[in-house]
This record gives sequence, C-alpha cells and structure tokens, in this order.
Amino acid sequence: MADPDDEVMADERPLFRPAKPSGRWGFPLLVGALIAASGALYYFWSIRTEPQPASPAPEVKSQPAAPAGVEPSIEHPIATPAAAPLPALAESDPSMHEALAGLFGSAVFDQFFQTQDMVRRIVATIDNLPRKTVAQRLVPLKPAAGPLRAAGPEGSVVIGPDNAARYTPYVRAFEAVDSAKLVAIYVRFYPLFQQAYAELGYPSRYFNDRVFEVIDLLLAAPEPKGPIALTQPKVLYEFADPELQNLSAGQKVLVRMGPENEAKVKAKLRELKRALTRGV
Repeated sequence: MADPDDEVMADERPLFRPAKPSGRWGFPLLVGALIAASGALYYFWSIRTEPQPASPAPEVKSQPAAPAGVEPSIEHPIATPAAAPLPALAESDPSMHEALAGLFGSAVFDQFFQTQDMVRRIVATIDNLPRKTVAQRLVPLKPAAGPLRAAGPEGSVVIGPDNAARYTPYVRAFEAVDSAKLVAIYVRFYPLFQQAYAELGYPSRYFNDRVFEVIDLLLAAPEPKGPIALTQPKVLYEFADPELQNLSAGQKVLVRMGPENEAKVKAKLRELKRALTRGV
C-alpha cells in the first residue's frame, strides 16, 4: 500500500539543488526542530529514499525586494554574538556536523541526520512545513523505518496502533537535547541560515520570523481522539476527514505520529520557543 507520507513529501517545489554526493546522501526544525528545527522537528518524516534528479532544479522566483531606503520588518531579531568567523555556506557542513554531533551525540547524529547541505536542507524544510508538501529530497532527517502501518478491513482502514513506534526514536532524541544549547548553535550559525533563506527567493524576509511562524503552526496542529480513518481514492492513503487531509505537511506529520508523540513534540517546541525568545 502506498504511504500518505509519500504525498506529503512529494518533490513538488525543489528549492535548491543539493551538492552532488560522493556516495549516498547522507536538522530538525531548527537544526533539528528548529531546528530547532528545527529540528528537528525535522523529526519524524516517514519518507522513502529517492534518486537525485539529473536535471537542474528549477529556479525559484525571488520575492520583491524591499523599496530602497525601507528596512524589511523584523519581528524576532537575532543579535549574533562576536565569535570566530563562520565558514562559507557551501563549506559549512563540517562545522555543522561537529556542532550537532557534539550536542546530540555522534551515534544519534549518524542515525538520524543527513550530512550534506545541512543548512540549506534545514531552511528549505522549515520553510515548506506550512505548505501542502515538502520536497522529499531536501529533508535533513533520514526516513522513519518502514511504511505507514494501517489496520482494519477494506472500507474501514485506520492508522494502526503500532504506527507511532516508527517515530518514537526521533521523538526521544528530540526530547533529550538541551534546548538552550540547541538555540545557541542556531544563533551562532544564524547568518548562514539567513543566507540560505535569501537564496530560496526571500532576500527581504527574515528567517527567524519564519521559524516562529512554523513553530506556532505546528503547535496549532489538531490532536484527534481515537483511531484516525484513512481512505485510498487512488494510490496513496489520505485522511478520511477532509479537515485533517487539508492540514499542512508539518501538521500531518504530527497527527500521524500518534497523540503521545505529538504531545511530547509540542512540549519540546514550546520549550524551544521560550529559549529562542530569551536568546534573541
């Protein structure tokens, strides 16, 4: 059976062309849900590995630049501390790898994270979570194990009670990370996140404002009670409830991971939002 996660992660709008890998492609919302997710967030996608496209990704139309002399509106400014110079965006993977592996632990980092174009993957995924789909090949996390687990006879199919287990290891890793340290990494590398966001076509918009928008959207995800009915109009599963099916890609992921995991992720997101508010 096809997995609805395939629909959510459809390669609908590739926002950058990842560097050509030397081997297998290998941050949640910030950087991991925000990654902080981002970071996270990034957290819990059940997707399948997909070959990299041979043709260049289409260009993304830039948003109109702010009029001359007019500063773009910034709701959540970040004051980056004076520190050692940052690497160029295209050369930032080793520094990001070192910082995140030191925070999550090398074993967890290697188990869950992709290791190429990390900053760009994180930014692109966070920006796409409020949309209907997320480009599968841009997600900074490795796939959850196996396809979505459904149960019930034909005509009464629901998300299986054991489906949540596929996401539990990601949720545990996300819960365990030190939120203040994760935010500190985000603030340290923020100029690179902002640069990557401008490359997506938002030269006059502020990435940290987008991060707050996405966190709030995820926190607003519904928390259904009882089994969640599925339908299969074509190849892919869909939520039988039109209101659930109309959710954003990020909200659908939260709903699919089960109420206990969803509650834990939301609690961590609230903690990260408080840490971000204090740290910016």
